[in-house]
Amino acid sequence: MKHIYTSVDLGTDTIKVVVCELYKNKLNLLAASSEKSEGIKKGLITDVELATASLKRAINSVEAMLGIEIKKVIASVPSYFMDCSMIKGTVEIPQVMDEYQEIQDGIISGSDVSRVLSEAMKHYDFQDREMVAVLPIDFLVNQKDYVRDPKGLPSRTLSTRAMMVSTPKKNIYSVVQLFSSLGIEVIDISIDAIGDAYAFKNRELDSTVGAIINIGAETTSVSLYNKGIIVKHAMLQLGGKNIDNDIAYVYKIKSDDARRLKEKFAFAHKSHASKYEYSEVKNIYGDVVRVNQFEISEVVYSRLGEILNLAKKEIRSLTSRNIDYAIITGGTSNLANFSYIAKEVFGNIAKLGNVKLIGIRNNKYSSAVGNIAYFVSKLKLKGKEYSMISTDMEEDLMSSQNAKESYDSMLGKVFGFFFSE
Repeated sequence: MKHIYTSVDLGTDTIKVVVCELYKNKLNLLAASSEKSEGIKKGLITDVELATASLKRAINSVEAMLGIEIKKVIASVPSYFMDCSMIKGTVEIPQVMDEYQEIQDGIISGSDVSRVLSEAMKHYDFQDREMVAVLPIDFLVNQKDYVRDPKGLPSRTLSTRAMMVSTPKKNIYSVVQLFSSLGIEVIDISIDAIGDAYAFKNRELDSTVGAIINIGAETTSVSLYNKGIIVKHAMLQLGGKNIDNDIAYVYKIKSDDARRLKEKFAFAHKSHASKYEYSEVKNIYGDVVRVNQFEISEVVYSRLGEILNLAKKEIRSLTSRNIDYAIITGGTSNLANFSYIAKEVFGNIAKLGNVKLIGIRNNKYSSAVGNIAYFVSKLKLKGKEYSMISTDMEEDLMSSQNAKESYDSMLGKVFGFFFSE
């Protein structure tokens, strides 16, 4: 069975769709698409009709690349309203009789891992919130040994400490209904802050304290991580569109033209811009305007500096500890010479969050790619296998012929899959 996964990130500016195959514990890109997003604002669905049309365009684009229908996905909901809470739980491991008729400690299975996480969740008061992720910090075996993966170990009890991430129920239901209207089943739900962490996961992140800053279109998320686990989160009401608006205001041009100049002509750090390079564009009055590269880069540099310094201030309010890294990602981090302004604000701990997946060179895909990595990690921890395409669709994927297959859409499967025994 091919292990193929589709992830969809619903952003305010664009909808990103990524399809990957897991082969020999490594993710390989099969297809990626980014389409203009409409009817979605700060991750919330504000116009169902426009949002449905945008999602359909993004899905259709990937389907055309692969020659199959996308019927199951991992969906990303905004971290805008997320909450992190520590939860704990303990379960007993059934003892077993050995060949000499002596009672021995049972061996911890993936089912036991699911049970202890479910037990930990029982103590959380959900009210109008829904769980979107449970991130195990560690597991306690035999009440003395802390491990990251307890499967295969003998024990009489299994305990866990985990960080549970929740979001308002209405946010999740609206997303699930959006996909359901297109005949697509949501297999798992995550948030962009978790996706970012798994997109850049390595030994350093798993052993230190740091932050990931994702500069989106209208907001910037600031997430604090301890040994790879998200512990705190904040949002800034500024993003890439604020830079577009600044440029549009200064030169009296349309927002689309401002964005194009930002991405194709300007520099994130003004020191690298030329005072002798110009680009011509029509303003809103129909007159041709000559835009100087150094001057427009000053506009970009000024707003970016504000965003990054506010993010730095937010990190200080989230923790009194010195952090070991500050990873900056999101579409805005693709601007020319972005690393220079990042290091100017954060010093040597600044890192540009480049997505390490062959075929993807744009950081706007970080959450979508990372959420596949997170989904795979959950499967591994609980000893499960899963693929989002059927055997028939595998054959069509190889032959690039279209496949049609229908599945029931059930919200219960979103959460039941990982917590069933």
